[in-house]
Amino acid sequence: MTAEDTRKMIDLAHDTQKEWAKTTIKERKTMLMKWFNLILKNKDDLARILSLESGKPYKEAVGEVLYGASFIEWFAEEAQRAYGDTIPMPGMSKQIITLRQPVGVAGMITPWNFPLAMITRKAGAAIAAGCTVVIKPAAETPYSAIALEQLAIEAGIPRGVINTVLSQDSAEVGKEITENIKVKKISFTGSTNVGKLLMKQSSSTIKKMSMELGGNAPFIVFGDANLSDAVDGLIACKFRNAGQTCVSANRIFVHEKVYDEFIDLVTQKVKTLVVGRGMDSNTDVGPLISSKAVEKVEHLVNDAVSKGARLVYGGKRVDVGDGKDNSVSGSTGGNFYMPTILADVPLPTASEMLVSTCEIFGPVLAISKFGSDNKASQEQSYDGLVNAVNSAEVGLAGYFYSRDIGTIFKVAEALEVGIVGVNTGIISSEVIPFGGVKMSGFGKEGSKYGLNEYLNIKSIVLNY
Repeated sequence: MTAEDTRKMIDLAHDTQKEWAKTTIKERKTMLMKWFNLILKNKDDLARILSLESGKPYKEAVGEVLYGASFIEWFAEEAQRAYGDTIPMPGMSKQIITLRQPVGVAGMITPWNFPLAMITRKAGAAIAAGCTVVIKPAAETPYSAIALEQLAIEAGIPRGVINTVLSQDSAEVGKEITENIKVKKISFTGSTNVGKLLMKQSSSTIKKMSMELGGNAPFIVFGDANLSDAVDGLIACKFRNAGQTCVSANRIFVHEKVYDEFIDLVTQKVKTLVVGRGMDSNTDVGPLISSKAVEKVEHLVNDAVSKGARLVYGGKRVDVGDGKDNSVSGSTGGNFYMPTILADVPLPTASEMLVSTCEIFGPVLAISKFGSDNKASQEQSYDGLVNAVNSAEVGLAGYFYSRDIGTIFKVAEALEVGIVGVNTGIISSEVIPFGGVKMSGFGKEGSKYGLNEYLNIKSIVLNY
């Protein structure tokens, strides 16, 4: 599709929105719940589509479908809670009443790593609020978006409420969505650099925006942590979708007291992970999205090793069909890379390794040592750790493991991120306010706050 096709879809969304906003909250809730139930009814087919187009392991794809569906159910209920306020005004015989009204047409640009859930997380909120949407899914993963729109129509959501733009020319379509005056809201999930461009383009028409941009999540293991839990949390956090998630653990910091033991335990677990095609039932780690993605991971690993990092495990491409490795499921060729462990990576503030500062977006653990058992230097060590962790320009998610309540509160408050996982590697849910700080963007998705991203507050001053 071209910019002209996109313009026509925006026009349709604009015309449809006027009528859609007039529907009652109960009507919108009923249609959204029908959509939710259809997604669940077709979860196996949706998961198959998702796995085939992205390479994500089928069992993960099923999880994404259920996760994505949860946002439709959540916002179907939240639509009933778009409350206003009554505010007393200084002076006699006056009251202020506030209303929440839909912003209008919402433009949405979604990524390939969660091609279903990123659409429902945005569109569920917008549609519940009374907006219509124009969605530009990633060129690599268009089929999940097509399937979702078809199910929405089957659920009774009128044509024109959801408008999916399929195009290989993301720049042309993105420019039209951001600069079109009829689009009143932009929601984007993707890289920080592209987010900056979309913000610049949107400035000409002053749109409401929410940006969920790049991450570089720290994962800290303190000396008092339950190591078994920490290892399980790290594996779940890091190797989901082959490390291709914005909240994936990227920089691993382990206290020197447990450093060697932790690496041994992690290595044992990583060696059991099966690399293979997404549709193979025993696959734990699927392919990366493209050959370019594999080349990036290779470059980061090679750079780290050349500068002194210790390669503990992995560090190479996998020919999934060679039959020589028990950790590999049957397939042929493709963009497969072994789960990899790098140790002895310096703290970011003292490192020239790219892996210390760059978002990896691949199945690579880069582990650094911190800490001291010398009480006199513990505070200095802690400050150095916090400075190293917060040295990143981005701040989406962060994780740490500790059993000390003082450490838990102190570190949770100190981390410059939007979401903190304490003694857990899984933080995503429809009920959590999802979003980052710093150059990871702004705005919240999911939770009770997600609906507000698609509503304007109108104040009415009543003189009686």
